[in-house]
Amino acid sequence: MKRVVKTIGTLGLVGCAAMNSPFAIAEDSGWYIGGNIGQSRATIDDARITSNLLGGGFTTTSIVDDNRDSGYKLFGGYQFNENLALEAGYFDLGQFGYTANVATVLAGTPGTLTGRIRLKGVNIDAIGILPISEQFSVFGRVGLNYAQARDNFTGTGSANVLNPNPSKSDTNYKFGLGLQFNFTEALAMRLEAERYRIDDAVGNKGDIDLLSLGLTYKFGVEKPVPVARMAEPEPVAAAPAAPKPTIAPPPPVSRKAVFSADSSADALFSFGKADIKPGGERALDKFAADLKGANYEVITVTGHTDRLGPQAYNLKLSTQRAEAVKNYLIEYAGIPSDKIEAKGVNGANPVTKPGECVGTKATAELKACLAPDRRVEVEVSATRTVK
Repeated sequence: MKRVVKTIGTLGLVGCAAMNSPFAIAEDSGWYIGGNIGQSRATIDDARITSNLLGGGFTTTSIVDDNRDSGYKLFGGYQFNENLALEAGYFDLGQFGYTANVATVLAGTPGTLTGRIRLKGVNIDAIGILPISEQFSVFGRVGLNYAQARDNFTGTGSANVLNPNPSKSDTNYKFGLGLQFNFTEALAMRLEAERYRIDDAVGNKGDIDLLSLGLTYKFGVEKPVPVARMAEPEPVAAAPAAPKPTIAPPPPVSRKAVFSADSSADALFSFGKADIKPGGERALDKFAADLKGANYEVITVTGHTDRLGPQAYNLKLSTQRAEAVKNYLIEYAGIPSDKIEAKGVNGANPVTKPGECVGTKATAELKACLAPDRRVEVEVSATRTVK
């Protein structure tokens, strides 16, 4: 009988869910927290349970599985850049189990065996992120989970259980895929599918799948700062009426417009991006409208970054932003392509004063202080009004 009692304590959880789901360097970094809730699922291995019971002298007439429950997780993490984050958290996958109707092989004495398992633990994951637009990102995760499995077995009739409450804690792998939608720079929603490898406390390993929906909140996102507007020439007082002499044309003058690159509500770009936002399009349309009726030699578009981050990255981003403004003015504002040029600089020409923004670590305070340096300047050389 001892051999029978030992074998009927097999829970045998083996997962079989498929997961088919499709997430600037200094500016994307920061701490965040979040939480998800959803449905967890385990596939109960009925064939293994039946085999183990038969080896212990029992036949199985039927098995009823309870393989779904609610699960949740709470987590916090640090995002190093737009493509990499490290995350740790606590999870509770819920409770699963089965009830088997059995009978002894020799005497045919009936009985029932009920087995249940409860799973919770902690995890740490590395997350790879791929932005696909300003608001959508896809991401994948891989990491380790330390799960505690608490089992409970009860029997009636011929099914007696010697160890009704085995438990075990073990470390295994986990992985997952997800889709993130950013409501704002700080608040986002996640849809995730994850698989947790677990030990069921009676000698078997299996998989638990969790499909969940949740929110994340990122700390330290700087507040918008006002965008610089185009400098308008000061009004000139009209000269008193006099006999109209022959007047030479006024000498050419230059005009410059300075736009916030990524630090205000109507900035041209999102953080670390080079695609012009709708608010930026309106600002550029107004700038182009101010040039109507004027003749000019050349328009120079210069992209600037702050001094944070690698110089090569800053030069590439500032050049891409300058080219985006140039192409927009050519395509939508009718500026001749031979009268406009674009270039980028890597933070070498700041507008903030020396000593005004102290530090080298990309904190939220320092990034906010350096916001005026992240800009796009559009300079119109030798402008004169067409008569």
